[in-house]
Amino acid sequence: MKVIGLTGGIASGKSTASSILRKFGATIIDADLLAREVTEKGQPTLEKIIKTFGREILKDDGTLNRKALGKIVFDHREKLLKLNEIIHPAVNQRAKTLFQQEKEKGKKKVVYDCPLLMEENLYSMVDTVWLIYVDETTQLSRLMKRDGFTREEAIKRIKSQMPLDDKLKLANIVIENNGSVEELEKKLRKYWHEK
Repeated sequence: MKVIGLTGGIASGKSTASSILRKFGATIIDADLLAREVTEKGQPTLEKIIKTFGREILKDDGTLNRKALGKIVFDHREKLLKLNEIIHPAVNQRAKTLFQQEKEKGKKKVVYDCPLLMEENLYSMVDTVWLIYVDETTQLSRLMKRDGFTREEAIKRIKSQMPLDDKLKLANIVIENNGSVEELEKKLRKYWHEK
C-alpha cells in the first residue's frame, strides 16, 4: 500500500486538498484529528501535557483548552518543542495502526494529512510527499481571515513552522494553491489518478 504524505504550511489549503481527495475516494488519515484523539480527557498524552504545562491549560470540564495551550507554546519555541515531544509519538503510533488497518482492508493507497511531516522528519512513515504550496502573502491573509488572528498573531504562527521555501526542496510533488478551489481540484485529480 502506498502512503501519500500530504503537507504544507498553516493556511496553505491542506484541509481543502484532503476534502477534494476524499471526494475522489481517498482514505484520509488526519494527524490533527489524531492529535485531538490522543489529547482527549483521560488519555495518557493529556496527563503528560498537564504535568508539563499545569492545570491552567484545561477547561472547567477537564478537557484541553487549546487556545490557552497555544498562547503558552507559540510564544516560546522550547515549550512548543516540548509539547511536540509529548504529542507526536502518540499520534505517529496511532497513524501506523490506521495504516495497517487500511492495508488489511486491501487499500492500494491512503493519504496521511500531516502538517508537521517535514518538521518532525517523518518521511519513513510515507512513500511520497505532496506539498500544498502558497505564497507568503496568500498564507498570511488566509490565516488572518480563517482564524481571526491579528497580523502579528498570524505571523507568529507561520514563523513557528518550517519556511515553505525550505519545504519545497523536500517534497516529491509540489501543488501550488494560490488560486481557486477548482484549480486545486484539477491539479489534485491529475496526481491522484497517476499510478
